[in-house]
Amino acid sequence: MAHPTFGPGGNGDLFKAEGGKSTLQMPGWLQKKGLDAYEYEAGKGIMAGEDALRGIGQKAKEHGILMSLHAPYFISLSSVEEEKRRNSVTYIQKSLWAAELLGADTIVIHSGSAGKIDRREAMRLSCETLSWVMGAVGDTPVRLGIETMGKVNQLGTLEEVIEQCKVDPHFHPVVDFGHLNARAVGGAFPNADSYRRVFDTIGNALGDTYVNNLHCHFSKIEYTAAGERKHLTFADHVFGPAYEPLLEAIDLENVSPRIICESDGTMPEDALEMKQYWLSHYGEA
Repeated sequence: MAHPTFGPGGNGDLFKAEGGKSTLQMPGWLQKKGLDAYEYEAGKGIMAGEDALRGIGQKAKEHGILMSLHAPYFISLSSVEEEKRRNSVTYIQKSLWAAELLGADTIVIHSGSAGKIDRREAMRLSCETLSWVMGAVGDTPVRLGIETMGKVNQLGTLEEVIEQCKVDPHFHPVVDFGHLNARAVGGAFPNADSYRRVFDTIGNALGDTYVNNLHCHFSKIEYTAAGERKHLTFADHVFGPAYEPLLEAIDLENVSPRIICESDGTMPEDALEMKQYWLSHYGEA
């Protein structure tokens, strides 16, 4: 039976409004809300020290919260400057260090940018960087997640991420459905079948192991012809995508993804809305 899990990326406004002061409190707060997962946001770098990270990890274990970590945004897999790519390997190593302290089973890495160079060359550089990563980190127990991206000039179509994941079995696709929707003219996910195609594409290319416990991001995102513009909340009814057909697809595919909500400030509430919808329509009583 499909058993998706849900949680926020970052803390959100409600946590602060209800007196939350430290991420150390977050796992207990999430458990009380009825959520299962949490993505630690390190987009601006790994700022916390060893004791703080280990403490959050211990609290997550106590409260049954599945952990992941978003690696720094300034990682550049496809830079034409070799030094930037070598530095990115170091940032990924530090992200793995933090992930192990947090008890996180996945880190999320941005795919890279095509910028002003040929897209095929950008892909070649990104895959070379990923091979350097594996040479540096060896057989890590943490999944190295590569995220689909929302801007058209970024690497990060589903097909590109799958190609990057073929560099080594440690690399796993992280599907951001809001990003994929923002890349497509008029949106990509009108119904459950459109979501199912994502799961089927990954399964056919990489194998069912990569599909059954897929790490996902979900949010509604405003977009232009260039792709992603800004994250929205579930109050949006213009841009989408809608989560209901995604949950239908999860049930039909019988897969158990982790869905990290990245709404604009309402991540925990919107994650809980998805979980409650799942339980009321497909979950066990």
